Amino acid sequence: MLANFLIGLREGLEASLIVGILVAYLLKTGNPKGARAVLWGTLVAVAVSILAGLALSEFVAVVPEGTNELIAGLASIIAVFFVTWMIFWMAKQARSMKSELHKRVDSAVNTSTGTLIGVAFFAVIREGIETSVFIWSASRATGTDTNPLLGAALGLIVATALGYGVYKGALKLNLSKFFKYTGAFLIIVAAGILAYGIHELQEIGLLPLLTANSYDLSGLIPKDSAIETLLRGTISFRSKPSWLETIAWFSYAIPVAFIYLKPAKKN
Repeated sequence: MLANFLIGLREGLEASLIVGILVAYLLKTGNPKGARAVLWGTLVAVAVSILAGLALSEFVAVVPEGTNELIAGLASIIAVFFVTWMIFWMAKQARSMKSELHKRVDSAVNTSTGTLIGVAFFAVIREGIETSVFIWSASRATGTDTNPLLGAALGLIVATALGYGVYKGALKLNLSKFFKYTGAFLIIVAAGILAYGIHELQEIGLLPLLTANSYDLSGLIPKDSAIETLLRGTISFRSKPSWLETIAWFSYAIPVAFIYLKPAKKN
């Protein structure tokens, strides 16, 4: 639940900040019609993102046995690439995002309302699709007993409230620290999802190597116990992972965390 809450919170806040920047700029420049167009584009993007997540869930539910694991494994690995790109993109673009969005709006205003809707749609849909795929993968990795969808919904609700507070000027957030710390935690979450994706592919024999258990903590942390459910719901913990899962976890988490947390060079 916590992992999905954090995904919903971070991605939702990023999207709400983008919408807030666009709407505030259009209202400030005396273009309320353009602001309404941005909201329409946002609503369409949110609807498409939800439909994408539902379509993925429904498709996986009806495919033949074995194909389910294949899709789950590949989708989880793709989701890890998505979220890794998103973490580093946000770290790099956060400072210039506002000015870049203003430039896009200025260009769109000179064309048509439909173009403004497109600016909002494409600005939000990237976040929406990433969120849908990542939440779906995280839900598969953590299990339904950890209430993943509830966690994601609560994260998105809190993100919307925070975004509105920032937009109205009633709330001050240190966004650079917020995205830095949540990004660091999401790297751990992504490592767990990567290991889960490999587990699913090993289950159907696509990765028939290093399948022996690297360790077994089931005696120390029993399955479905409170601590096991908590760990599984936050970092996709597995008490008996294979050697390939363990190697993949560390091979991803250590170098990505090192690069992400490494202090930027001063010019």
